[in-house]
Amino acid sequence: MQFTNVAIESIAYALPEEVWTSAEVEARLSALYQRLGLPEGRLELMTGIQERRFWPTEMPASEASALAGKAVLERSAFSAESMDLLIHSAVCRDRLEPATASYVHGLLGLPGQTQIFDLSNACLGFLNGLVVAGGLIESGQIDRALICSGENGRPLMEHTLRELLQPEQTRQSIKPYFANLTIGAGAVAAVVCRKDLAPASSLQLRAAAVETDTSHNQLCQGDANGNALEMLTDSEELLAAGIGVAERAWARFKSASGWTEATPDRIITHQVGRAHSRGLFDALGLDPAKDFTTFETLGNIGSVSCPITLAKAMEAGAYGPGQRAALLGIGSGLSSLMLALEWPES
Repeated sequence: MQFTNVAIESIAYALPEEVWTSAEVEARLSALYQRLGLPEGRLELMTGIQERRFWPTEMPASEASALAGKAVLERSAFSAESMDLLIHSAVCRDRLEPATASYVHGLLGLPGQTQIFDLSNACLGFLNGLVVAGGLIESGQIDRALICSGENGRPLMEHTLRELLQPEQTRQSIKPYFANLTIGAGAVAAVVCRKDLAPASSLQLRAAAVETDTSHNQLCQGDANGNALEMLTDSEELLAAGIGVAERAWARFKSASGWTEATPDRIITHQVGRAHSRGLFDALGLDPAKDFTTFETLGNIGSVSCPITLAKAMEAGAYGPGQRAALLGIGSGLSSLMLALEWPES
């Protein structure tokens, strides 16, 4: 996939105020740790995640998504009334019907001509949204799109803590729950538009490539359980399979973009944790000095992770004008989507 006419005019995020450290999560599991003789500090040691944030348990995904939407519209030169398309791209949704995008649309006061829909693909949803909106812009069907994602992993975390404290749990039975303890919450949004409508200094979407291998779709599965969320993950197998899919996606990406391993100035991946980042960079032959991470303080925020890390890299001056960035996304299923971004000189 190649793009010549798509700009990311603005990007913004919203974060919850409530912080849970990994030490606090382990403290809530003290009975389990004592019964099974588990060493304290293993959660941060194994993942590199020091803390994560959570919205209130009852906060719907639409409200989180709309918080980021409001933030990006305040930053954008475009008004809410000018949006042709709204995509809610989170794993979390308010309910099966109607689309969560309908609630986000109302909260943002978008106009009647705005097309709305949800786009869900595990942790890849936001990147998929960029590609879908970009394709509609390239084809001339729309001029501007607002892509939002709001994730709240708190119900999953709270359900996991309850399950892990059940007396029948063993060292073996707790393994599928471990990935849940890395989950956090947050929201991100971007305004994407026709390139000539944005300032010349806006980010440009240049290329994208995808690789999908659904033979691994059983390695990470989540679902609703009443008012709770549950997820079971084979973390070791998922890591190995995910890196395999990413290797094949990287080969496609280099062909689509014309880039090599040396081309990007900044590399931003889905924020799973330390082991995933190291394994991915090693497998693709990438320079770890080009990595920019947020998992240490945000954990894994699903579809929000990769784009919020992009926004924070820009905010921190770690990615700036005149540079190229590769967004390397991966989602359970399994699928990997990689995007090439260029930031023109001011």
